[in-house]
Amino acid sequence: MWDSLEHAGSPDGRRAGRVARLDRGWSTIWYGAPDSGVAPVRARNIGAEVAVGDWVVVSDDGERVDVVLPRQSAFMRRASFEGQRAEAHTIAANIDVVFLLHALVSPPNQRRLERELVLAFDSGAQPVLVLTKLDLMDDPDETVRRVATLEAVAPGVPVHVVSGVRGDGLDDLRRYARGYRSVALLGASGVGKSTIVNALVGGQVQSTGVVREGDQRGRHTTTAVQLVALPSDPVGAEGWLIDTPGVRAVSLWSSGTGIERAFADVFALSESCRFRDCKHEEEPDCAVSLAVREGSLDPRRLDSMKRLVAEEAALEEEQKARLKVEDRRGFRKRKP
Repeated sequence: MWDSLEHAGSPDGRRAGRVARLDRGWSTIWYGAPDSGVAPVRARNIGAEVAVGDWVVVSDDGERVDVVLPRQSAFMRRASFEGQRAEAHTIAANIDVVFLLHALVSPPNQRRLERELVLAFDSGAQPVLVLTKLDLMDDPDETVRRVATLEAVAPGVPVHVVSGVRGDGLDDLRRYARGYRSVALLGASGVGKSTIVNALVGGQVQSTGVVREGDQRGRHTTTAVQLVALPSDPVGAEGWLIDTPGVRAVSLWSSGTGIERAFADVFALSESCRFRDCKHEEEPDCAVSLAVREGSLDPRRLDSMKRLVAEEAALEEEQKARLKVEDRRGFRKRKP
């Protein structure tokens, strides 16, 4: 990543800015940190595939986004709108770290976390599991149990237990932004993303809300993806945060190695299967099935992996079918 906004430029020598927010066809673009005295500009992004975090060059007349510089990473999921199900939705671009937020006060959701990890690994950024609302947990043993439950499906992923209200663990989170790195936050509504953003920035950047007692779900207090500057502090955490609205449905996009990395434990076991194309069902000498029978692998985790593999395969077929239709109709093929 570039180390600051001031050092970004396009190949043709024109100055690039970074997209901080999108609003109905408009991009808010920063050419300097908020305290630099350089005012952001607004430009049309019609016809340009732009996401928050992108580096862009504005046309000479200042009216529209002219060039989107190549992304170094992109956090993407499947579009949620009917009619666009075979298309990608980029949540954030040019990110170094993805904080996957889960609230300790809610029952651990291993299946959601597995999906988030696949997306995070495929983005090219480093996933970090952040367990929030420690201040609301009264039972230390239950806290340990819930942390362990989520850790079990995130092998090798850093885990932090934090409180945005009391400040527990926030210095550890700030360190991920050192060196002007960009950190995206992803989580369901009500997990405390806005509280964490406000605590890290040291001000009321995002509004916060209450959650329902029954299921701990909250309203979408963050209504748009937004790039937020993280000020320098004693741990040297000068960098950038990208806050996102609460995402209820975590739909996969085409995976590179995301599934393999998110289910590294299952894939490691499969290396000992007799057949290289083992489906871990009725095949003889299947090391994965043996681990399930012996209790060292949760069968629900294996089923989850199979569902995600099938979901990805179905999406690939939808994409192929869409491209065939567009080709027959003479449409220009869209970028993947």
